[in-house]
Amino acid sequence: MTPIAAFGLGLATTVVLLIIVWLIQLFTRNAGLVDVVWSASVGIMAAEYALVGDAPGGARILLAALALTWAFRLAAYLAVRMRGAPEDSRYAAARKSWGKKADLYMLGFFVFQAVIAAILSIPFLVVAYMPDAPSLWVVLLTLLVWFVAVVGEGTADAQLKAFKARPENRGKVCAEGLWRYSRHPNYFFESLHWVTYVVLAIGAPWWWATLASPVIMAWLLLKVSGIPTIEGKDAADKREGHDEYVRTTSAFVPWPPKQ
Repeated sequence: MTPIAAFGLGLATTVVLLIIVWLIQLFTRNAGLVDVVWSASVGIMAAEYALVGDAPGGARILLAALALTWAFRLAAYLAVRMRGAPEDSRYAAARKSWGKKADLYMLGFFVFQAVIAAILSIPFLVVAYMPDAPSLWVVLLTLLVWFVAVVGEGTADAQLKAFKARPENRGKVCAEGLWRYSRHPNYFFESLHWVTYVVLAIGAPWWWATLASPVIMAWLLLKVSGIPTIEGKDAADKREGHDEYVRTTSAFVPWPPKQ
């Protein structure tokens, strides 16, 4: 299968999965499931590319293992978080503002997310079709970046969950663990995860194309659907210590807090 055909397969798979989610939310009126399935679909695309690509077997197995582990760790975390919870405020607000056309617009939004997922999957495609196996030092550096990113994101998620679970923290800002050094450490490590495949693709003919994914992900989290939705005027609740936390703590890159 050619790389273009493989890309089409990945895009079609993700579109179908998210349309199924759209159909489900017609009955549940909770669009939050799209976050879970979107995360899983990215890993599925990596597995598809690894299956149909012609790169050396070791590179394709490594690609599938890293991407699937990351994807299903994130999907499982999001699934547990949304279970029994009301619809995410982002989707609830969108549904309200779209009015009678909400279902149609939601479908368009889901398909758009599928396209974004396919664009982000381009590094997987580059690795799946690279002519030569990566060197040992490239593999080791890939594993190091992936480990730091996935463990860092998982740690940040667990720390925030544990903080919120304690009754005495109700109405307070989490400034413990990694959250002491970044207001959004989970977003930072999520962006770092995409650097994994930039490293793994070193030496590939289309290596430069892998640079787009970490840049796009960082831009989305910093400027579009991440930090702005949480720290925007509507989302920024008056939690105890919020203003001081914003003043002293890095928004993205973990860094010692200002005095």
